Amino acid sequence: MPNKNIDIVFQLIKSLEKGEKRNFKLYVQRNSSSEDLKIVQLFDALDKMEEYDEAVLLKKNSNIKKQQLSNSKAHLYKQILSSLRLIEDGGNIDIRLHEQLDFARILYNKGLYLQSLKVLDKLKEIAKNNNQITYQLQAIIFEKKIEALHITRSMANRAEELSKESDEINLRLSLISKLSNLALELYGWYIRNGHARDEKDVEAVKTFFDTNLPIYNSKQLGFYEKLYLYQSYCWYGFILQDLLMYYRYTKKWVDLFDESPVMKLNEIGQYIRGMHNLLSAQFNLSNYEKFDEYLNLFETFSISHDGRINANTRIQTFVYLHIAKINKHFLEGTFTEGLQLVPSIEEKLEEYQLHLDRHRILVFYYKIACLYFGSGNNEKAIDYLNKIINWKVDLRTDLQCYARLLHLIAHYELGNYQLLEYLIKSVYRFMAKMKNISSVEEEIFKFIRKSFSLSPQKLIPAFINLKDKLEQLEGNPLESRSFMYLDIIAWLESKIKGVPVQDVRRQRFLQGRKIKR
Repeated sequence: MPNKNIDIVFQLIKSLEKGEKRNFKLYVQRNSSSEDLKIVQLFDALDKMEEYDEAVLLKKNSNIKKQQLSNSKAHLYKQILSSLRLIEDGGNIDIRLHEQLDFARILYNKGLYLQSLKVLDKLKEIAKNNNQITYQLQAIIFEKKIEALHITRSMANRAEELSKESDEINLRLSLISKLSNLALELYGWYIRNGHARDEKDVEAVKTFFDTNLPIYNSKQLGFYEKLYLYQSYCWYGFILQDLLMYYRYTKKWVDLFDESPVMKLNEIGQYIRGMHNLLSAQFNLSNYEKFDEYLNLFETFSISHDGRINANTRIQTFVYLHIAKINKHFLEGTFTEGLQLVPSIEEKLEEYQLHLDRHRILVFYYKIACLYFGSGNNEKAIDYLNKIINWKVDLRTDLQCYARLLHLIAHYELGNYQLLEYLIKSVYRFMAKMKNISSVEEEIFKFIRKSFSLSPQKLIPAFINLKDKLEQLEGNPLESRSFMYLDIIAWLESKIKGVPVQDVRRQRFLQGRKIKR
C-alpha cells in the first residue's frame, strides 16, 4: 500500500455515506445558483474517480476550468462540511455544547442579556455532567464579559462566584494539560522506538517520567485527570516492559468508563483504545481466560449502536478487534485457522486506506506474516515482511528490525543459503544502527552463521544448545522485547521436534489449559 498525497476534498467525498451525499446535493441545490450547480458537477466528477488525478479530472470535465479549480474545491469543501453539520445528531456532546454557546452569543447580540446568562448556566450544567471543562471555562469567560459590561443583577456576589469558578477550572485544566502531555510524549516515544532497548533507554524514560509527572491529589482528580494519569503509567510500564504495571493501568483505564458510563459515548475513541490495550496486556501475559472474556465483550461492543456510531468508530473498532482476533490464534496455536481472517482484513485495509495511519497497517502486515510463518508458509510470510521492509517510514524501528529478523529466518527455513550470507550482514547492520541488538539477537546471528558448516547430525544438538541459552535470557526485562515480537523458543522447538511452529504453540496452549483445570 504506497504512500500517497491525498487531495483533501477528494478524501472527504470518499468518506461520505450514501445518505450524506444525497443530503449534500439537497443542501446545495436549495438556492440553485449557477455557482452551486458548478460545485455539484465537481462533486460528481470527484465522486466517480477511483484515485485523485487533476489532469484526468480536467480532461474528462471540460466545464471545469483549471484556473477556477482551486477556488471551486475550497467552496465545495466548505459546503460539504456545512451540510454534514446540519445532519449531525445531538449525540455528540461537543456539537451540543457548541450549539448552546452559539445560542448564548445570538441572544447577547440581541441585547437579551438575562436570557443569554440562562443559556450559559444550562451550558455549564451540561458540561459539568459530561466532564467538558473547557466548555465550562468558555461559558464562565462569556458570563464574566456580560457581568463586566452590563448591570444584570443576576445573582448576589456574582463576581466572586465567577472568579472562584474560573480559578478552579484553570487549575484543573493545567493538571489535565500536564498529564495529557506526559501521556502523549510517552506514546510518541514508543511509536518511534518501541520498548526500552538498553539501560540507557530505561534511565532516560524513568528520568523523563519522574521529571514530568505533576504533583496531584488523587482524591480530587476528575475523569480526564484520571484518564491521562492511567495512560501515562500504561505507556511507561509498556515501554519498560513491566507487563504487570501495563495491565494494572489499562484495567484502571477501562474501569474508568464503567464508573462513568456517560463518558463511554463522549470519549468513545479513548474507550476503544483502552480495550485494545487491556487485550494486549492479557495477550502479553498469556492470560487466555481473561483475554477471551474481554475479546467477547469487545466483539459485542463492535456490533452495538455505540460501536458503529460513526466512520471513525467503525474503523478503530475494526483495527483493534482484528488485531485481537489474530492474537487469539497466536495464543491458541491455530495459525492456519487464523489465515481465514486475512482476506477480510485486506479488503478492509483497502476500503479504509484513506483513513488508516501507516503504523496500524505495518502492525497488520507483521501479524499476518507471523500467521503464515507459524503455519509453515514461509514464502507468503516473506511477501508480507517485504511490504514492511520496502515501506520507508520513520516509525516503529523495533517492528522494522524484527520484520527483517523474521525475514532472515524465513529464508533460512526455505534453504536460501546463497541469499542468507548477504541477509545476515544486512540485517545485523540495520539492527545495530537502530540500537536493537540484544543478547538474544546476537545468539541467533551466531547460530545461523555457524549452522552453514554443521553436519545434519550436529544441527539438532546446536538447536537444543541455542534454545537452552535463550531460555536463560527470558527472565531478563531488557531481553523480553525479543520474545514479545518473535517466539523464537517455539521456532527452535519446532526444529528440534521436526513439526510446524503452530504445533508447538498448540501443544503449549493445551498443556496450559490442562494444568489450570
